[in-house]
Amino acid sequence: MGRKRKFKSAKELEEAWSGYKKDCNERYVLTHDFSSKNSKFVSAELKRSVTYTIEGFCAFSGISRAAFYEHYAENERYADTVTRMREECEVDAREKLELGVIPTQLAGLWMSRYGYTTKTEASVSGGMPVQIVDDIDD
Repeated sequence: MGRKRKFKSAKELEEAWSGYKKDCNERYVLTHDFSSKNSKFVSAELKRSVTYTIEGFCAFSGISRAAFYEHYAENERYADTVTRMREECEVDAREKLELGVIPTQLAGLWMSRYGYTTKTEASVSGGMPVQIVDDIDD
């Protein structure tokens, strides 16, 4: 017999997801930098955001990834909520890439999680007619 569900309804899961997103969007990190004006190191606590992930939600909620997929992702009662969670993870990553929150060097890594690829066509498969037009008036 497995463990009981932490979230008894889709509404409880949605509320926990909302709390997780708020936590991701309102992280505070301690940063250090050298102030040439004052000739000393200064520290500041800055508000930063982190990208939403199902794995992060599981850690935030205190459940294992396996339990999440077993109890929620594979259960019809929670299907709409889990689908929306996955979609919000993808949209969040895309927005943070476009806004420069995530470095562009990591775009391939992040977006590959959602089925995107960075592969490009290396060869042209068909001939393209070329027309040279002489626009010089004689």
